[in-house]
Amino acid sequence: MALKLLSWNVNGLRAVAAKPDWRWFTESTADIVALQETKALKSQLPESVASPAGWHAEFCSSSVKKGYSGVAVFSRMAPLGVRYELPWPEQQGEGRLLHLEFAQFHLMNGYFPNGGAEICDAQGRPSGQFTRLPYKMAFFEAFLRYAEEARASKPVVICGDFNIAHRPEDLARPRENEKSTGFLPEERAFLDRMLAKGYLDTFRLKHPEAKDAYSWWSYKTRARARNIGWRIDYFFVSSELADQVEDAWIEDQVMGSDHCPVGLSLSVSA
Repeated sequence: MALKLLSWNVNGLRAVAAKPDWRWFTESTADIVALQETKALKSQLPESVASPAGWHAEFCSSSVKKGYSGVAVFSRMAPLGVRYELPWPEQQGEGRLLHLEFAQFHLMNGYFPNGGAEICDAQGRPSGQFTRLPYKMAFFEAFLRYAEEARASKPVVICGDFNIAHRPEDLARPRENEKSTGFLPEERAFLDRMLAKGYLDTFRLKHPEAKDAYSWWSYKTRARARNIGWRIDYFFVSSELADQVEDAWIEDQVMGSDHCPVGLSLSVSA
């Protein structure tokens, strides 16, 4: 059978759920929907959003700052188990990871850290260093170790907002952003390492030559109307699932956030 999985950074679930755009979920034919940057506790959401009929709903929210970060997964199938955040204290508290185990695979939904603001020197000049880049890279390393441990038992599907554009074709203006967090060499090198470990970028697997295909656009510059975007939202699968990837896509017509949803169709045994 084919499973339909969707992932969307909603940039505030309470706000999106109050918009007409939330029909994207209420009318969805997906089997699994993963959300990032929910910015809400489950108790702060209407019942129809927190526990929608026909879905198993899991939330992982920030415990260090209200209205910040957070992820959620809605599944029509009951998971075999659920884990919240990474198991190490250094990466806990911000509500950045949900891990659901199903019969056929592990699903990991992540809202991965961004690099933060650029640090300026005493004269106010940019230093090329970023406030949260060390935390971001440490989080990624810990996550990869965690994913590899899970992969020892069954294949892994990873989705979410990675806050990294991997290659020049994954953002509209690569040259201008070579020194911007989200496209720094060390960030891109991490995705290289993921691929070397046998994790596949499913969109590039199915659409290797696609151009102008983005999932995030800055609100500040009205970039979406001009499609000046970045592809930073992904579905990765471990290589054991390569032959089961039927399609991967970007739903850039869906509004309501500065990100749009991305999707994956995966063939699995019943």
